[in-house]
Amino acid sequence: MGLFSSCTGETLSGIDRIAEYKTLFQNQSLAIVANHTAVDQKGVHLVDLMYRMDSVKIAALFGPEHGFRGRAEAGEKVSDQQNALQDVPIYSLYGATLKPTPEMLEGATMLVFDIQDIGVRYYTYIWTLFFCLQAAAEKGIPVVVLDRPNPLNGIEIEGPVLDPRYKSFVGWCPIPVRYGMTVGELAVLFNESGWLGETTRADLTVINVKGWRRSDWYDQTGLDFIPPSPNMPSLDTALIYVGTCLIEGTNVSEGRGTELPFLQFGAPWINSEQLANALKNEGLPGLRFTPVTFKPISMPGKAAHPKFENQTCSGIQIEITDRDVLESFWTGVVIINTIYKLYPDEFQWRVDHFDRLCGTDRIRSAIERGEDLNALRRQWSVKLDEFQAVREKVLLYEE
Repeated sequence: MGLFSSCTGETLSGIDRIAEYKTLFQNQSLAIVANHTAVDQKGVHLVDLMYRMDSVKIAALFGPEHGFRGRAEAGEKVSDQQNALQDVPIYSLYGATLKPTPEMLEGATMLVFDIQDIGVRYYTYIWTLFFCLQAAAEKGIPVVVLDRPNPLNGIEIEGPVLDPRYKSFVGWCPIPVRYGMTVGELAVLFNESGWLGETTRADLTVINVKGWRRSDWYDQTGLDFIPPSPNMPSLDTALIYVGTCLIEGTNVSEGRGTELPFLQFGAPWINSEQLANALKNEGLPGLRFTPVTFKPISMPGKAAHPKFENQTCSGIQIEITDRDVLESFWTGVVIINTIYKLYPDEFQWRVDHFDRLCGTDRIRSAIERGEDLNALRRQWSVKLDEFQAVREKVLLYEE
């Protein structure tokens, strides 16, 4: 395993450092796992960079959820395609299979991964990384991860650690909801933890980000924020998504079908003023709740048929006032609990999905029973401390 150290200075993603490691790729036939975010500072895509490199061939391309070009909406299965420019297949890892098959990797001598993550366990790109590491290890080909900054910084961690009983493609390994790691660091963790398989290890190289420190938010890097998926248009969206994604596990609109997904939520049966006052009384730090009405509409490529399509919803718009004190996941839990208490006759769970997102059924059952949620939060903080100790062993960057 090769690990290239980071240093202070201009922020360069792994892709911006490819020229330093030309010898790593020479005489290789690459399986490239990427999407529209895999571009360097000049906007040149990884495929084009590799296609121009001497003594390098491209055997296959792989796209995650939302597709290789990042245009498919959430949950939409993506089919395999043909790339006319390079005349190589584009395989979907969010369709018939989540993991590259040996046949898909036929002829490849190296797998290269470059996708911008957002630092949240539900976001499926990190699980595509997991399965790619596993497939490459089983195939006996090395893996190179071109690292990128964690947009939400690399310090804060939040939420319960996944209970293995709730393993799914929105959470496969025992990590918290917000894990404060880069994809490169996660790759090392997956590889060293034994999670790929008891004796399964990939020949892994991480090309680090240069000039990034753990305390840096994405808008402090100087890098352009490219929306990594259709409903993730901004850094604020990514931060609040840590908590408000939980709304997907209910019959409340999480704002899909509007221009502010996850930053606003509601339903036709909610009284926005009542809900805003109740949430303000919770004393949640770092944000402001404003009553709002909105009408989700069909937005092809973003939300074809959102909840309450063409119905007027009353709810809340969230404004982040201090991201450094905001506890996003806890905010999401409090929002759900408050709506549950105010509208018991209208509120409904999407039980399986909510529990998968939380990585446990304890949050839902505690809300249903009216238990002290702060006591529950203290319980999951013990697991967070345990994760912190594991995490410390694989971190590649300093604060």
